[in-house]
Amino acid sequence: MRIAIVLFDRFTALDAVGPYEMLVRLPDAELVFVAEESGPVRSDTGALALTADRTLAEVPDPDILVVPGGPGQLDQMENETLLAWLRAADRTSAWTTSVCTGSLLLASAGLLEGRRATTHWLGLEYLKRFGAEPTGERVVIDGKYVTAAGVSAGIDMGLTLVGRIAGDEHARAVQLLTEYDPRPPYDAGAPHKAPAHLVEEFRTSSRFAVE
Repeated sequence: MRIAIVLFDRFTALDAVGPYEMLVRLPDAELVFVAEESGPVRSDTGALALTADRTLAEVPDPDILVVPGGPGQLDQMENETLLAWLRAADRTSAWTTSVCTGSLLLASAGLLEGRRATTHWLGLEYLKRFGAEPTGERVVIDGKYVTAAGVSAGIDMGLTLVGRIAGDEHARAVQLLTEYDPRPPYDAGAPHKAPAHLVEEFRTSSRFAVE
């Protein structure tokens, strides 16, 4: 089972690494990071790079496609090389997935029209521009399309997919081995839980403001 995680300049690291840590534990998994050009690709902080071992052209038909988000996603929404690859890969994929604003790239490629989907909470309304039906759920499954909310939700998405593919028992084993038992020190991880002034501050400054 070939799993391709797409990289692009200024992706968010956990968007890619979170699903990786779950999906790489699928039976017979062959996981590869891909980009337009092979080599190191810098994350949004600039301090971390992941290596794309293959180009997009070298991996035309992955079984599972994972698209992370990040600040660099906006620049990719008109990158026809990437969008055309997403469309082509989607034609034969068993699962097409995204984390955070990666769903906006799927939407830009025309893959989420008429489908329920999620993204980072600041970008939810933006999905409507592409004919998708945004939801506030952490992980959304619509057919073979699996979208996750912001950043850390990619871990949940990956584990959900492990359960769908390899069964609940295998997914529980992966959860145990990775000791995925989150107990955050604060309860402000969603807009309906966070202090109102923080939510308003980020909404006001959001690059996804919908006019």
